[in-house]
Amino acid sequence: MSKKKKELRSGITTGASAAAAAKAATALLFEEQFPAVVTVFNPAGQAIAVPVARLEKTAAGTRAVVIKDGGDDPDVTHGMEIVVNARPAGEGIDIRGGTGVGRMTRPGLQVPVGEAAINPVPRRMIMAAAAAHLPADRGVTLTVSIPGGEEAARRTLNPRLGITGGLSILGTTGIVRPMSEEAFKDSLVPLVRLAVAHGHRQVLLTPGRLGERMAVEGYGFPAEAVVEMSNFVGFMLDTCVEQGIKEVLLWGHHGKLIKVAAGIFHTHSRLADGRRETLASHAALLGAGPDLVACILEANTVESVIEELKQHQLMDVFKHLAGRASRRAEEYVRGRLKVGTVMLSMDGRVLGLDETALMIGRELGCRQLA
Repeated sequence: MSKKKKELRSGITTGASAAAAAKAATALLFEEQFPAVVTVFNPAGQAIAVPVARLEKTAAGTRAVVIKDGGDDPDVTHGMEIVVNARPAGEGIDIRGGTGVGRMTRPGLQVPVGEAAINPVPRRMIMAAAAAHLPADRGVTLTVSIPGGEEAARRTLNPRLGITGGLSILGTTGIVRPMSEEAFKDSLVPLVRLAVAHGHRQVLLTPGRLGERMAVEGYGFPAEAVVEMSNFVGFMLDTCVEQGIKEVLLWGHHGKLIKVAAGIFHTHSRLADGRRETLASHAALLGAGPDLVACILEANTVESVIEELKQHQLMDVFKHLAGRASRRAEEYVRGRLKVGTVMLSMDGRVLGLDETALMIGRELGCRQLA
């Protein structure tokens, strides 16, 4: 008898949490209500019931607290308090960012520079939720805060996006679906938009923070043009096409980018590997004998065979693989991007690169690749 697959539990976004807290705080401020649960609505009109953890009067007005619930797709905000303080105002609804909510410092995202990082859909949800309890002749100022948000934001992409001082209030549907990979992929797209907003038509795609730091601090690439792609090489290449990018430099540890040379565009090791087999086959094409091929195939890591390749004067295999990775990437996007590849060692040394990588590197202002 087969086991029934567990159904994953959905959660609520920071935007829906803030809207619920705003609704509870406004209901208490103007109607003396103390709801334990409030209902807010997403742009599609779907009702979302949200528990209110705390609701109280303050010297200036009222305060409501909602505990962010990520469901079975928890992120850095899961379990954090989303707080809204409400106080009477002359007219209309004024939404502000308080402690732990970030502020925009760079163009290219959905929120103008200088404003609190409360995205447009959550802002509309907050306004609609508060308006339901706002008398016609009254106004309210709503201040959204996230205690501990500034510290938590260091574990997100916010610093890269130019969002300083805290987390963002996000969510287009109000509901967190348990799709960690999709959510992660979507979080990377704004990095490409940011590069475009800074006038770049060439970007450097790198698997992670180590490659990013080496590119900016070690080789002088402009930070706004350096984009994390994680394991989602194909997705980010397509994103670059969609956002108007013309040239891409694939940059990172050779263990990741060797997979691209083999036509692998989702590089998580649980989905696809073949690093040793790809390196071994290309080394063989350049003259590696059976003993070296066997050494590569049996190695614990591809990093560990670099010395063997040096001794056999076969380090050109990385240049060969870089060119191969670039060609496979261009084929993947059907020629809509020019792609170059730079393969690095763990300590940031360039092991191999192709001519297109040199060209794109120069266009991005790097003079250290030649």
